[in-house]
Amino acid sequence: MLYFREMRAEVLVVWVGLSLCWGLVTAEEPAEEKQLSRAKALAREPRGLIGDGGRWDTEMSDEPAEVTVEEKSKAKKKKSPEEIEAAKAKKAAEKEAKAKKQKALKPTKKPKPPKPTKKPKPPKPTKKPKTPKPTKKPKLVTTTAQPELRLPLLEEEEVGLETTNQPGFPTEPVEPDLDKWIRGHKKEATTTEVIMYIPEETTSVPFVGPWYEEYDYSDLAEAIAKKQQEEEERARKEKAEKAEQQRKQWEEEEAERLKKAAFPAQPKKCPPLGLESHRVDDDQLLASSQSHHGFAAQRGRLNMQSSEDEEDMYGGAWCAEPEDKEHWFQVDARREVEFTGVITQGKNSEQLEDFVSSYFVAFSNDSRDWTVLHDGYAEWLFYGNVDKETPVMSQFAAPVVARYIRILPQSWNGSLCLRAEVLACQLPSSYHSENEVNASDDLDFRHHNYKEMRQMMKVINEECPNITRIYNIGKSSQGLKMYAMEISDNPGEHETGEPEFRYTAGLHGNEALGRELLLLLMQFLCKEYRDENPRVRRLVDGVRIHLVPSLNPDAYELAYEMGSEMGNWALGHWTEEGYDIFQNFPDLNSILWGAEDRGWVPRIVPNHHIPLPENFLGGSLAVETKAIISWMERSPFVLGANLQAGEKMVVYPFDMQRPPISLTDSRRWRINAEMNEETWARIQRQNEGALRETPDDAMFRWLAMSYAHSHLTMTETYWGSCHGDDVTGGQGIVNRASWKPVVGSMNDFSYLHTNCFELSVFLGCDKFPHESELALEWENNREALLSFMEQVNRGIKGIVRDMEGNPLPNATITVEGIRHDVKTAASGDYWRLLNPGEYKVTAKADGHTPQTRLCMVGYDTGATPCSFTLAKSNWDRIKEIMARNGNRPIRLVTKTNRVKSTASSTTAQPAVTGEESQANSQRAERLRRFRLMRRRKLRERLRGRVTTTTLPTTTTTTTTTTQPPDAESTTSWYNSWFPVDSYTENPFDTFIFGSAPTQEYNFEYTID
Repeated sequence: MLYFREMRAEVLVVWVGLSLCWGLVTAEEPAEEKQLSRAKALAREPRGLIGDGGRWDTEMSDEPAEVTVEEKSKAKKKKSPEEIEAAKAKKAAEKEAKAKKQKALKPTKKPKPPKPTKKPKPPKPTKKPKTPKPTKKPKLVTTTAQPELRLPLLEEEEVGLETTNQPGFPTEPVEPDLDKWIRGHKKEATTTEVIMYIPEETTSVPFVGPWYEEYDYSDLAEAIAKKQQEEEERARKEKAEKAEQQRKQWEEEEAERLKKAAFPAQPKKCPPLGLESHRVDDDQLLASSQSHHGFAAQRGRLNMQSSEDEEDMYGGAWCAEPEDKEHWFQVDARREVEFTGVITQGKNSEQLEDFVSSYFVAFSNDSRDWTVLHDGYAEWLFYGNVDKETPVMSQFAAPVVARYIRILPQSWNGSLCLRAEVLACQLPSSYHSENEVNASDDLDFRHHNYKEMRQMMKVINEECPNITRIYNIGKSSQGLKMYAMEISDNPGEHETGEPEFRYTAGLHGNEALGRELLLLLMQFLCKEYRDENPRVRRLVDGVRIHLVPSLNPDAYELAYEMGSEMGNWALGHWTEEGYDIFQNFPDLNSILWGAEDRGWVPRIVPNHHIPLPENFLGGSLAVETKAIISWMERSPFVLGANLQAGEKMVVYPFDMQRPPISLTDSRRWRINAEMNEETWARIQRQNEGALRETPDDAMFRWLAMSYAHSHLTMTETYWGSCHGDDVTGGQGIVNRASWKPVVGSMNDFSYLHTNCFELSVFLGCDKFPHESELALEWENNREALLSFMEQVNRGIKGIVRDMEGNPLPNATITVEGIRHDVKTAASGDYWRLLNPGEYKVTAKADGHTPQTRLCMVGYDTGATPCSFTLAKSNWDRIKEIMARNGNRPIRLVTKTNRVKSTASSTTAQPAVTGEESQANSQRAERLRRFRLMRRRKLRERLRGRVTTTTLPTTTTTTTTTTQPPDAESTTSWYNSWFPVDSYTENPFDTFIFGSAPTQEYNFEYTID
């Protein structure tokens, strides 16, 4: 406190001295100058300019410090930074000169303690307008008075007065007048004046900064600060946005990099290259070695099947030479592709368990320099199979672009044997790829499970309701319905004269290609019919088409869950109950052939519509098989095909190989039936294992060729079949009995139990192809599917009626030279498939006289009409007579007795004398000629056997000679079965019926 008191006293002394000096100086000035000075001082008081009119605001403030800041703000607005710097320099020079003049009056530098007033210097940068705010603090007394030292100079510059023109003029002449004026208005002006003049004594030249800071930049500073804040905020937002964009871009780049990194989350999925489907040729496969001929690299395809004798023919895998040190299996893609994975499988064998358990994978572009795939730390060792049949897929973390790929086995079970498939995507290029097919039809090329199949059929039915109908033929063992779609101009109704055709698929659940082709065919027929395609219109309007895409839905669902490449050869092949539906039908072949061996065809056992054995439906038949048989019997199908897979060919019946005939049976047949040499030679060929042909073998061959030769690749058998040598001879067709005979097949049953001619179409080597291959398979099979359906109109067709015009159902249509008949439908219409030619056709019906016509079959499209009108016969009367005698056979008597009996009957029944006498005479004559012919043949045979001098033959001849008299014990109606005029060596081979229809009768008889 003492210090401040002394300081205050010194300041008062200094102030008094200065006041006296200033009073002397001002006393000498003229009155005008005083008035001018006072006007200048008053001019400094206004707060600022009025914005709209530019007038001075004459209101005065009670706070001189604020007035000073206002004026400072006004001066700042009018001067540029250069002028301010010049004023600073000028003021500094004047201050320095003034300090030298007043140095004697000043005490020592004791006033230096109040130097804390220099604290405003840190905010010296002029760019920060907020720094002048400390001047408003009342505690810093010197802060409010320091700017007063420069006010006269600034005001003089503002009113046009320059201090340089008045060198003797003091820098602050206005201050005393201002002080007097302030004292008149405020009593506290003395303190204010002291405070204002303290910096003049204590401060020196470094006071350049404070004068600038004392100006009140509050409004301008706030505007500038606000603008700067907005700019800073905008800059900050832009910076944040830019940073966010960079962050997002970095994240995208990082995600993209992670996708291309060594361990992506989802490996790329690619279709198979084509080892299983044989799109990869044999010359694209190479291996380090092979154990022997049957196990070359070409056998290393996925699901390759071995032959029955794999040691001599073909094995079911590629097997390496065990003595070699390095083993590899190589695939050439013929161009650079993206390899994404490998599927391996063991050897197909019934006895051995051979498979690869681990392997490396290497890649190359020139087949010389190879790079083994790494997992980021070392060579990537893939784990293979644990059994011989289950496929195992190994996917790469990232696609590898190369042309060649090698599988390097490292460990294996048993022998080193391998079957494989390679997954690869084609790179975009101008080259045509088999995996990239642009189908000409806009269809749904994908696999459909049970629900999706049903939904698609429903959509097709909604799009074409006038030509489609959905129904089911039965249920599977698991309760799934076997849906069928009918496509016709009048769905749900059988039109007289319109044949019925069927395509079936899915007999084996894992053979999915046929299922998808039928779904595509439904879409195609609906779409083209609406687009007025004339070919499809003619086909739909003229044929009642039935399409059944899945006959084994339970097994398909199992195969569908495993996928196209992961299901083995047998997964889904059988039903849930373990049945193979295709081979689960009744064996009617054995019944027919047994009857033929005994000579019962066609008298006792017909050659068509063979009835089912007793209690067979209650035996070992699958639920699906029973439903199919019932469906076959309800509809009069003419032609059909079942679509399968595993090979690429068309097979036709018979599917069953006829067993060899024993020596005893053959001798009995040759003795009793008197077959000709051609028939005997044919049986001998069958005994040697030759194929078994149907009576319609020529027609079946034509039907098979119509599909195989319309297919785009089925006849390309340069490399053999899917699993061995080509058995089709380059034609794409083969008889099933000569290839792989089966018992109880669907084709044989359809031929022997119904009118339908059915074949099996094997669509390809891959049973369950990838979705990417469906478009290609549709292009390969589309024309063949349509062409085969058109064959239903080949041959003859007609209606069998009675004399009154009523249709005759179940009438028999017999073609001369073909020992297989057909029957008419419920509406009396029939269809008989025949090749072009001239045929003698006979229609027979129960209770009607047979009628024979000559029918011509040409090469033009469409079946030849050949209808019949049958008259009623007296067969009903004969039945009445036989029923009156208890259906007992009437024995024949000698000719004389027969004449007497005829005479007695004439007297007994004079109304029928003429007819019975004529009939009896004709029968007697026919019987006589028959006995003479048989005796002549027996003599010739007896001479031949006597010449051989064999005792068993003589004994047999003696036994045989006693048989002709037994023929007289045959009933009178039996004579009509043996027309002597046309009799040859074997009456059963070229027999033409007379008036009796071919059916089994309920009366007893004996057979010679």
